[in-house]
Amino acid sequence: MMPTQGSPRRKLRVLIADDVQETRRNTRLMLATIDDVEVVAIAANGVQAVQLAKEHHPDIVLLDINMPQMDGLTAYREINKIYPDIGCIIISAEKDTSTLRTAISIGVQEYLIKPFTVDELESAVAHVHEHVAEVQKKLAQTDQLQKQREAYLVQLATEYSKNRRTDDQAVDVFEQLAMNPKCEMRWLQNLAMIYIVRQEWSKLKNLAAMVEQRAGNK
Repeated sequence: MMPTQGSPRRKLRVLIADDVQETRRNTRLMLATIDDVEVVAIAANGVQAVQLAKEHHPDIVLLDINMPQMDGLTAYREINKIYPDIGCIIISAEKDTSTLRTAISIGVQEYLIKPFTVDELESAVAHVHEHVAEVQKKLAQTDQLQKQREAYLVQLATEYSKNRRTDDQAVDVFEQLAMNPKCEMRWLQNLAMIYIVRQEWSKLKNLAAMVEQRAGNK
């Protein structure tokens, strides 16, 4: 896991979660021997792991399978809902085929059996890092495409608003903009006016409820 030539690579941020203090300590010591890795948080159970993942947004989480309050698999499900770009290594004292299948089905990339060696841990981290980098790349591309699409819709909306269009194409553009929770109020107002002109009262009512709900969530 040596950095490539050129600008230094950002260290991999890792979260450890295990209910056994000795395992937490040993895992942290092993990770300290791996280049470009830093432990940003340590949890004693699954609930803490989810909370610390929210606070620190690590690149990789190492989760013990059996922990009080919340097991490792459930914790990863919750973490993955918030940050789909976080990789996961599950740690277990036993190699249970059923548990392994479940782990794979929810997107876990590596499965280590205690006690594991530094080499095994480093290999697992390297593999998960590749996965994380690929997911982050795809998410960045998706985000860029979304921004381009949003810019195009705004361009059309500006033109349609200037020309006071109320046809189906204008409705479609403004409705697509309205689906964005961060949609500017001016586009929502334009859409409301279009609904009034077209006498689409049920749509107007739904739009008003949506605006009210968003205002309440701020």
